[in-house]
Amino acid sequence: MMEIDDLQLQEPDLEEEGGKREANKRGRKPGRKASKSDMKAKLERSRQSARECRARKKLRYQYLEELVANREKAVYSLHRELEQLRQWSKEFDEGKLPEGLLQLVEEHKTKKQEPE
Repeated sequence: MMEIDDLQLQEPDLEEEGGKREANKRGRKPGRKASKSDMKAKLERSRQSARECRARKKLRYQYLEELVANREKAVYSLHRELEQLRQWSKEFDEGKLPEGLLQLVEEHKTKKQEPE
C-alpha cells in the first residue's frame, strides 16, 4: 500500500515552479518565417470566409425584406377591412342596411354549419 508521503512525491510541486504552468501557445513560433504558400492559403481562406459572410448577409436581408413585405400586406388588408367596417357603421347610423353585410352574414352562417 502506498503512503501519503509517496503520493506527495509523485505530484509536481507548483510552488517550486513559481506557481504557474506553461500554457499551449497559438500562433507563429518565434524565429519561424511564414512561407509564401502559407500566406497564399491564409489569404484564400480569408477571401472564402468573406464570400460566405456576404452570402449569409444577403440571405438574411432577403428574408427580412420578405417578412416586411408580408407584414405590409397584412396591415394594408386590415386597413381596408377597418375602412369597410367604418362605412357600414356609418350606414347603420343612417338607418340603411349595408350591401356587403348580408353576404358576410350568410358566409359566416355557412362556415358555422360546416362540420370540422
